[in-house]
Amino acid sequence: MDSSEREASTYGERKTDTAPSNSSSSGQREDEPKSKKSSLKRRSGKTTNAKAKKKKRSMVSRSAQLGYTVHPGEDMLLVISSTTSNYNGSAWTLKKKGSKKKKLNKGKQKANQMKKKKTVCAKPKPANNAVVKTEEETTLLVPEKTKDNRWGESLPEEVLIKVFQLVVFQDGAVPFLCRVGRVCRLWNAAASSPVLWRKVTVSHCWSAPGKKQLPKIENKIKNTFNWLVQNRFSQLRDFSLCHWTNNVNYAVEVVSQFCSHLRSLSLPYCTGLTARAFHSLGLHSLSLQSINLQYSEFQVEGVLEYLENHGSRIKQIWFTQGIKNARLLSAITTFRMLNVRPLHKTMRNGADSTSGFPLLEELCIATTSYSYMTDKDLWDILFNSTKLRVLDLRGCSRITPSGLASLPCLELECLFWGQYFSSHIGLSSPKKGLHMVTQKWSQTLQQLDIANQLFTEEDLMIAMSYLAQAKEADTLRSLNLSGTRITLPALRSAIGQTTALNYLNLSSCRYLPRGVKRIYRGQEDIRQFLDKLE
Repeated sequence: MDSSEREASTYGERKTDTAPSNSSSSGQREDEPKSKKSSLKRRSGKTTNAKAKKKKRSMVSRSAQLGYTVHPGEDMLLVISSTTSNYNGSAWTLKKKGSKKKKLNKGKQKANQMKKKKTVCAKPKPANNAVVKTEEETTLLVPEKTKDNRWGESLPEEVLIKVFQLVVFQDGAVPFLCRVGRVCRLWNAAASSPVLWRKVTVSHCWSAPGKKQLPKIENKIKNTFNWLVQNRFSQLRDFSLCHWTNNVNYAVEVVSQFCSHLRSLSLPYCTGLTARAFHSLGLHSLSLQSINLQYSEFQVEGVLEYLENHGSRIKQIWFTQGIKNARLLSAITTFRMLNVRPLHKTMRNGADSTSGFPLLEELCIATTSYSYMTDKDLWDILFNSTKLRVLDLRGCSRITPSGLASLPCLELECLFWGQYFSSHIGLSSPKKGLHMVTQKWSQTLQQLDIANQLFTEEDLMIAMSYLAQAKEADTLRSLNLSGTRITLPALRSAIGQTTALNYLNLSSCRYLPRGVKRIYRGQEDIRQFLDKLE
């Protein structure tokens, strides 16, 4: 049985190891050494595999000598330590368990874990990339900051002047232009443009208002102000000096000498203004039209002398009423209060100390709302105004014809007495006495406005007849009868004798035909109207 089994096994090996062929028994004998060679090859293959494994294991073990080691820590935490690491012997290092043989027996699994751990070690790279990105971003932001700091140097001077004009219009020229002129040469050139210095306001500076100034500070103020006037104020139009208690005369004199285009001068809350400053204004400021002296202390004699010699240039003057300034009222020729409701003030002293307005030529107290002005209030203003030529009482419904007829002025040229935008027109009763007004000023009236005045037909007829009795036929030039009860016979008596009339308003007249109710402009248009009446 043993011999047969061996033969069967050798026979099976021959079948498997050799290719099928029709060989004889001699061929089978030749195959026996081949089987031995194949077994030797198998054994040698096992030895080579073992050597390869040993080489791989030896390479894995040699990788720990690269200067760092990877240790699995607690909670799946990996710790990388080197030969110079500070963590050696600390709590992060793991204790050695088992021998080297157990580590070598783990085979490829340990090597794969080492490879995975090595790949895990590369995870901190994104952090390094992030740092690089931030460095690149910061490097990109640096030139932008330098551009932002130098954007003003690349602007054209004309554009920069336009930008400065917007700021000057809102905040004023001083101290804005003085500060931006120190930025660079371009800004200094733009800030020194005379166009930006046409309107200047200088308030209290260098020292608080009301305090005394040391000689050094006073000289510094004068030098600075003198430099501004000579280098910046060549096209100055409007100048305002506020809250100055010292050097006011000096400032006014310098401005008047070097600023020939000065039109408006404002000196509110200033003190120490003498006649010397007004004398300088009269000599040099030939274009000055407006002076504001509100809440200021000034020498009244100097203002009066200036108004007497150069008052024809001044169109507006503001000052605060007081005992010292009462004499200024006598020099006023024009007094206007539009949409103001003046109320009579009771004086503490029984007698009035003022002399009124002896030189007044124009008074305007027109309003679009209800007026409290009465005949007495009007008399208190005009009791000494014998030279009055223009009187505007539009909206003053409480003024009566008798109050107008009592005024001392004898050469009134323009009387505006129409009632516009008043809610009390329809509620008032018919008036009488217009003939007293036209009778008094029939020889001098050039413009008459009595629109919406509810005078009766008879009173209008008499009043128009007085206008027709004027000695000079070319006196009346404008007549406004809109909304009145004028009739055609009254118009014939008034318009038939005038030759210089070039404006006639007959709109909304209830007692006239429809084709006549309109405005006539020009002498030819009015003549055609007269032809229709005849």
